[in-house]
Amino acid sequence: MNTKKTKTKSKQKQKAKSIAVQTIKGKLDVTRSGMGYVVVEDQSGDVLVRPNDFSTALHGDTVRVKIIKENARTGKKEGKIAEVVSRKQTEFVGHIQLSAHHAFFVPDTDKPMPDLYIPMNELNGAKHKERVIVRLVKWDKEDKKPVGAVVSVLLADNEHDGAMKEILAEAGFPLSFPDDVMEEAARIPEIIDAEEIGKRRDCREILTFTIDPVDAKDFDDAISFRKLGDDKYEIGVHIADVSHYVQPDTELDAEAYKRATSVYLPDRVNPMLPEKISNELCSLRPNEDKLTFSAIFQINGKGDIKQYWLGRTVIHSDHRYTYEDVQEIIETKKGKHDEVILLLNDIAQKFRKKRFANGAINFSSQEVRFQLDEKGTPIGIIVKESKESHQLIEEFMLLANRTVAENVSKQSINKKPIPFPYRIHDEPDEEKLTPFIQYAKKYGHQFDVSSPEAIAKSFNTMLADAHGKPEQHVLEQLGIRTMAKAVYKTENIGHYGLGFENYCHFTSPIRRYPDILAHRVLESVLVGKPVIDKKMEEKCRHTSERERAAMECERAGNKYKQVEFMKSHVGNVFEGVVSGVTSFGLFVETVEHKCEGLVSIVGLSEFDDFRLVESEYSLVGRRSGRTFKMGDKISIRVIAANLEKRQLDYEWVVGE
Repeated sequence: MNTKKTKTKSKQKQKAKSIAVQTIKGKLDVTRSGMGYVVVEDQSGDVLVRPNDFSTALHGDTVRVKIIKENARTGKKEGKIAEVVSRKQTEFVGHIQLSAHHAFFVPDTDKPMPDLYIPMNELNGAKHKERVIVRLVKWDKEDKKPVGAVVSVLLADNEHDGAMKEILAEAGFPLSFPDDVMEEAARIPEIIDAEEIGKRRDCREILTFTIDPVDAKDFDDAISFRKLGDDKYEIGVHIADVSHYVQPDTELDAEAYKRATSVYLPDRVNPMLPEKISNELCSLRPNEDKLTFSAIFQINGKGDIKQYWLGRTVIHSDHRYTYEDVQEIIETKKGKHDEVILLLNDIAQKFRKKRFANGAINFSSQEVRFQLDEKGTPIGIIVKESKESHQLIEEFMLLANRTVAENVSKQSINKKPIPFPYRIHDEPDEEKLTPFIQYAKKYGHQFDVSSPEAIAKSFNTMLADAHGKPEQHVLEQLGIRTMAKAVYKTENIGHYGLGFENYCHFTSPIRRYPDILAHRVLESVLVGKPVIDKKMEEKCRHTSERERAAMECERAGNKYKQVEFMKSHVGNVFEGVVSGVTSFGLFVETVEHKCEGLVSIVGLSEFDDFRLVESEYSLVGRRSGRTFKMGDKISIRVIAANLEKRQLDYEWVVGE
């Protein structure tokens, strides 16, 4: 008897047994072919899951997968879904199939998923073949079909409404609040209790105002001002005290955490919190007492901070400004409280100058705003600029965020830092930075790479030198691509782009869940009983992921509206700028409207055989030597606008 072989077989059996009971947590990614892969957080390797082994899991769900096979040589694993930990998406867009006695919902998705059974009393007035939004209500393992309920019918004559809802639903953002959440919000008293006011610093007699976009309904932040003496001012940054109303372990809190952020689409806001909280209780509306969490600073005219105070307050906003109102005061030196506005602006500009001198990177960005008719159809596109009125608010919000993070970072328990949702931004990726530096050299820009601070200084020198030149746009775009993405993390490595050692999000709790977390931790520190949240890192990961999903929604919503706008301009010629170069063509953004479309390599092949030169970010014609590179101005004609694919197709117009 070969004992060596017997021992080997025994070890293999033990290994097989341990694999059989092993479960791993990850996200299910379902391919168009129907196969699934559970993407594991620790990057130990995806787990293949066959369609019959999904159990009740759907694409994007966080699941536990039971490993049933593992290839010893390649390490590839295969498994079955053992449990759905949380669903990415509970609302879906699709069509109703209705017969005399039963109804089914057929989802519009390229990710295979089963039809939903709809009880006849849950049709909500939907008729056969109508396009609807359905909520997944129940799906137990023993049920062959998931059960759903119709949330709303999408009107055939309002196609863009359905498109916006589909963008949100596919990203996992619920389109309505559950009844228990709405009931909980409705039960919150509207009148502020006198006892609660007594616990807070009373700032109601101090001049206070808000500055927001003209169409804003939720006012997160307010500024207060009073003169303390010669060249000494008290400036308060007051933030809606959402954490007073949204308590841990409530339905409201669970729903806010699930969403993690409000989503801003061109024609709507999908809020993180019900309207009663976001637009009423917590919105810092003028002429109303409001509960706030504040950072109050003593500052001189040079912008030097002499001292600060953090804590809970009650305020009374005296006036609501729009950014346009404040900009007019800054430019004309006249208007309501003009002296205060001008002084605040002067201090904000000093903060801004100091920030860039200390290593913040001065990337400028352009945003677009759509002019919509009464039906929500875009009739114009306005390019938004960052003016001094925006910078005034931005600088004071940055100051409050940085001060809160710095304060918490100094606290510890048993020599360990307190778990806190820092907003961190890593140094540039060397792999992306190196080719960019080579490219910038062609325009005469030199980079000092001896330290992260030197790189930041080089970026600022380049951006200042390139300002107003043809290459400005391309250098800004490519420079931003070298940067890491800002995320929430408990490990505080600072914020490279802003040049801050400590930074967090504290100033927008109505629309961002990490700000609520920051308020809770800060309050616990201020009362001397720091909260140790062992799940803080998990919460940071979740809120970062939801933030990315919201940004993708916003991009998709903007793209849809751009295509919708350009549908009426098919055949028209516009001046454009090459915004991207690939092996399959050029991306061109129109100068007037910032609408990006593709000039296909197939269309360009009429003129020459173009090849991609990656190091030059350009397409070069083999015969003519004609070059298209990022930043080049060319004329294009709009040849197609596909709403379903959210895609614009252009063609190059020679000699225009």
